[in-house]
Amino acid sequence: MKPGPALLVYLLVAGLLAACGGQPIQRKDGSSSLRGFSLKELVKSDVDTVVEIHQHEVATALKTLTLKLYRRNPGEWRKAGFRSAEAATDALFEALPNWRSSSQRSINWEASVLDALREDYAGNRVEALMGGLLVMHMAAYNHETEFYLLSELDPQKFYNAARNTEAIVWRLATARDRGGKPLLLANGVDDKGVANLSFEREFGKLIGLQDTLAKIVEDKNNRAIRFGVVNVASMILLPI
Repeated sequence: MKPGPALLVYLLVAGLLAACGGQPIQRKDGSSSLRGFSLKELVKSDVDTVVEIHQHEVATALKTLTLKLYRRNPGEWRKAGFRSAEAATDALFEALPNWRSSSQRSINWEASVLDALREDYAGNRVEALMGGLLVMHMAAYNHETEFYLLSELDPQKFYNAARNTEAIVWRLATARDRGGKPLLLANGVDDKGVANLSFEREFGKLIGLQDTLAKIVEDKNNRAIRFGVVNVASMILLPI
């Protein structure tokens, strides 16, 4: 007796659930990134899943950097009226779960980033810088947060986002007021002369994620990346 269609579907789903039942990575902080199974997974390719994982890691890196900048520059969250660095950080990223319908996605990311590193800028520099970076990186994903078999992605956008980030990191490290004081404190040296390179490591992770994804999507789409650089002196950023 042949199994009916309903039984075949049941067996397929049961098999997929069993395949997804592996042990999650044990992290020091106790967190887990194990993705639960849903029927949406049936219309995703392996590359779609990789894209979503990369996007999650990019958002995590941006949020980590935002919190670090707020902690090193407490005057920025205070001038914006927040009660803490954590509250200011959460406010910047609260739109992510509903990004497609968020008004935040439509801001001019390039102008926002450049404003943050202008000496005469009176607003919240951390919000302008990291908000601009968030929109720029989300634009590389076409402002989508879920990807399926028919989703179209351009590897050039991920490559350009990585190069722009490199240029912005350079500007962040060199932007100073007339008195020579950094506009935003990032990497520094503590009282014992030990360099704090946590910002450099986190930005490096962000750049690496987008560069890796550019290569993956390039291979999938058979669409070559045009390699280019940003002129850091003029800060004319690559389009996304």
